[in-house]
Amino acid sequence: MKKKVVRFDFWINPVFDEHLAKFKDIDLTICRYADDDKKTLATLKEAQIYHICAARDEVPKQWWLGEELLKQLPNLLCASASGAGFDPIDLEACSRHGVLVVNQSSCNADSVAEHAIGLLLSVKHRIAESDRVMRANAYTTREDLMGNEIKGLTIGIVGVGHIGTRVAHLAKAFGMQVIGYDPKITDAEIAKRGATPVSFEQLVTQSDVVSVHCPRSPETLNLFGADQYRSMKKGSVFLSTARGGIHDEKALYEALRDKHLSGAGLDVWTVEPPAVDNPLLSLPNVTATYHTAGVTHEARRNAARMGAEQIEGLLRCERAPRMANPEVWPVFVERYKKMFG
Repeated sequence: MKKKVVRFDFWINPVFDEHLAKFKDIDLTICRYADDDKKTLATLKEAQIYHICAARDEVPKQWWLGEELLKQLPNLLCASASGAGFDPIDLEACSRHGVLVVNQSSCNADSVAEHAIGLLLSVKHRIAESDRVMRANAYTTREDLMGNEIKGLTIGIVGVGHIGTRVAHLAKAFGMQVIGYDPKITDAEIAKRGATPVSFEQLVTQSDVVSVHCPRSPETLNLFGADQYRSMKKGSVFLSTARGGIHDEKALYEALRDKHLSGAGLDVWTVEPPAVDNPLLSLPNVTATYHTAGVTHEARRNAARMGAEQIEGLLRCERAPRMANPEVWPVFVERYKKMFG
């Protein structure tokens, strides 16, 4: 009996399909988002693995993996996210249905960390602002675009995982002081990863730069709102390459408009893509990118390779290295053995 993997026709590095094609007992089916929904559902019902695009704005809502769709997929053993995030996957619902969820955490750590530092340099050295002035032929004097160095500043990292750790190392190379907050790991581990551990409140009040790298979850939604921005140092900078919804965009706009914060570098948005009239896009001291921090050739190749290799292992009933709900692993093994012996 062939083991079935289904994915949609989103862009993925060819390494993914090429790797799975090596195995005669694995059948990879690629559905099109434009196909008839009934036809697509019939294909998904046969799947043991659903490899889903990690970006929620790129997946039609009927193919988000939640309670309604899970009830119709009796053969599904595992949902595999194409990247480090898994926004279109309801983790709790998958756990209830005995469906393992895996991701490709660390695949884009270097790319996202470099992007975060790039946003910081753009804001502090006013790089994007200078670019816009030149293109608009709106020259005044160079001193009107005078920026600041980042050497000696304190950067506070919220979420000291793969990406946050890399940011810590890069920031130190620029001569920055690094503090970190992460409730999921010990203070000793935070220190081992290159940051001085502090409480969330200490990080907010002591940082010259706050850089967000935690996952989006019920605990982190609106983690940064008006109170947090008011508590930040006057003239400090806010960065996020994490997920939209962790920071309150309206409150951030007001903190920037009122000049309490000196700038922001944003790669993630509550609605993606953000509307062209989003107030944050009207501010010259905001450097904005469209959730592209992890979209590099290297990161996408890593994600495709890691995803295919992890799926291959799962279809041999080998324990996955990147499980989002590891408590489901025994259920996965039991269901796998019933299907394939």
